[in-house]
Amino acid sequence: MVSGRFPSGFPEMTTITIPLSDERAATLRLWAKEAGLPPEEFLRRRVEQLLDRPDVEFQKAADHLLQKNAELYRRLA
Repeated sequence: MVSGRFPSGFPEMTTITIPLSDERAATLRLWAKEAGLPPEEFLRRRVEQLLDRPDVEFQKAADHLLQKNAELYRRLA
């Protein structure tokens, strides 16, 4: 389920509901408790970390392309 209900003052956001087994939900609650956060905030922060990570495959391809064309870039500079 996805919705966009947040109090005013917050940037436009989407809420996503996902099914978890009771075992997974218990693990999530434990990890969140250890972090001193509600489960929703714990997950939001983890998702932000995941989305902020650079895409390793893209970075490898970009590095390869830059290295391959380094001589051309030197001549054009």
